Amino acid sequence: MLIYGHRGAKGIAPENTLASFQYCLDIGVKRCELDLQLSLDEQLIVFHDDNLKRLTGRRGKVKHKTAAELQLYNIRDTALNWPTTCSIPTLAQLFERCAFDHWQLEVKPLSRKKSVIAIKAIARLVEQFKLQEMVTITSSSAQVLKAAQQYAPHIARGLVAEYGWLDPIKTAVRYQCSLLALNWTLCTEQRTQKAKAAGLHLSVWTVNEPKLMLRLAQYGVDSLITDFPGLASATLGNY
Repeated sequence: MLIYGHRGAKGIAPENTLASFQYCLDIGVKRCELDLQLSLDEQLIVFHDDNLKRLTGRRGKVKHKTAAELQLYNIRDTALNWPTTCSIPTLAQLFERCAFDHWQLEVKPLSRKKSVIAIKAIARLVEQFKLQEMVTITSSSAQVLKAAQQYAPHIARGLVAEYGWLDPIKTAVRYQCSLLALNWTLCTEQRTQKAKAAGLHLSVWTVNEPKLMLRLAQYGVDSLITDFPGLASATLGNY
């Protein structure tokens, strides 16, 4: 089973920061999942929330700040007691500094216009850094997936599914996805087999407990996304 670091290594280092992604690489985990927002000047910012309060203590939304302004803010995570300050990176900075084998780039919901801008920006960076076979654009947003189909058909797509009210497998197939990022609460052995039959890579999130990791491995899940990639590596060594 393949292991993806969730926002880098969210349980160890401040999420979606260079320190968090570098931790993954340092322990030999070469796949990562991250979140993307658009800044005011339409740069791809690696940040989960649409507002800044939880992670920086600042007021305001990501979309109302330029990339330069955002990089002046430090990610705060008092629970981790991380020893150094961590700024908010751009996707370009991560591509330049981190040599992952594969990236799941989750684009957070955007308007139709902004979805097109984000997808085109990803496509430019993927081409610049020659990562065509190493990136999957994922989203829970129909707008984003439609934009990816139209403006970056050469880059793999994935549906992020948190709720079961829309059949996640049928929805993923509808948008011609090759990957389904499924919330662990929705993952059953039967759904795993259906995903495989549909030709989907099944990636389950967020998986932090060893017993759950082993159960998903027995189901035949293709990969898991975890806050603790070191723990996952140790637990799943035989898989």
